[in-house]
Amino acid sequence: MSGTPLPPSPRPDHPGEQAAADPIRLLAIRDTPLSVDEVHAAVGDAAAGGTALFVGTVRSHDGGADVDGLGYSAHPTAEAELRRVAEKVVADFPVRALAAVHRVGDLAIGDLAVVVAVSCPHRGEAFDACRKLIDDLKHEVPIWKHQTFSDGTEEWVGAQ
Repeated sequence: MSGTPLPPSPRPDHPGEQAAADPIRLLAIRDTPLSVDEVHAAVGDAAAGGTALFVGTVRSHDGGADVDGLGYSAHPTAEAELRRVAEKVVADFPVRALAAVHRVGDLAIGDLAVVVAVSCPHRGEAFDACRKLIDDLKHEVPIWKHQTFSDGTEEWVGAQ
């Protein structure tokens, strides 16, 4: 028989191959600087073979315009929506640990805006779960970005 061997399937008798009982370790929306180390430490798990981490930073340009700075605002339900998004990721992937923090308030170029991380038994699952977490956070959690540009114009992103 030729071809690539299939990865081992999860074994119900081996808890390390399964999702953790309570994998949501850290969820927050903060007006203080974020820490990659804090988020990474929150998803540490001895049964995880893969950890994926995403860091979103404030960039100096958007759509061909120079950005001077931006501010994030969150709806009062944002943390509850962040939890709902995290719970869906946990339901869809064998997550050992998950963490997500988003910044609000005024940020400067280079500041951390969002940090998310997911640990799973295998790297592919961790990558997929982390991507789902950040994509759903950006699309579903009511956090809005107000950008100011060097030409004096401004734009709200995500506000509907």
